[in-house]
Amino acid sequence: MAEDHAADGEPYPVEELEGHPAAGGFAAGLVVGALLGAGIALLFAPDRGSRTRSNLSRRLRRFRDEAGEELERAGGRTRRDLQRHRRQLQDRLERAAERARDRLS
Repeated sequence: MAEDHAADGEPYPVEELEGHPAAGGFAAGLVVGALLGAGIALLFAPDRGSRTRSNLSRRLRRFRDEAGEELERAGGRTRRDLQRHRRQLQDRLERAAERARDRLS
């Protein structure tokens, strides 16, 4: 049997692990665990893969459409706000120009 190297902080050499009976059991446990996990996932999956993809695609399209509509509404509000601010600025500039003309005359 191989000497315990964990106490001195050194890793086990690969050749010692290959011959160790626990190494095969660990690998088998990984494989069995992966297969069990996949089987359980299939049992508890709500729908088939194609149906899940279809549902996801439909939801994403709806989200995209709603986001596009909201962006259009926001763009409209922004354009109206910009036009209002532009008119206000033009009015202020005209009043300032009028006051300047009055003071110069």
